[in-house]
Amino acid sequence: MKATGIVRRIDDLGRVVVPKEIRKILRIREGDPLEIYTGTTGEVILKKYSPISELGQIAEGFAESAASVLGLPVLVSDTDRFVAVSGLKQKDYINKAIDEDLDDIIQKKSKYETNTKVVIPILSNGDPIGSVTILPPEGKVLSDLEIKTAELGAGFLAKQMEN
Repeated sequence: MKATGIVRRIDDLGRVVVPKEIRKILRIREGDPLEIYTGTTGEVILKKYSPISELGQIAEGFAESAASVLGLPVLVSDTDRFVAVSGLKQKDYINKAIDEDLDDIIQKKSKYETNTKVVIPILSNGDPIGSVTILPPEGKVLSDLEIKTAELGAGFLAKQMEN
């Protein structure tokens, strides 16, 4: 654990404010769910909740199947990290933080398509919880098939969260 030097008091309703600096660093937004853990020596630990991580095996299965059929790299992320990768070196991506650009795409809740990638946000009950990204080979453009596959994956993973 890393000490921040910040101290906060609990108010009369049992609330504590997470400082803006910490929220910014950890990309915690208003309304984001946090998991609460207790440590063995009296710590209270808050962790940003990732619903996609609950679907780890399903996300891995989708990424592997899609990459195998398409012959292209497929990545699945939550709103913080990559949780499933196929077609690329996993150690380069798995559990690595997403960049600000991908975070912006996810938060905007709409398809993002360029010659370098297609990103489909995963929306559960209208809330962005992650993304499916498919990368084309260098110098190639993704076809409708690859784009529809990314949409299918995002829709499937969202439906799994709602069940």
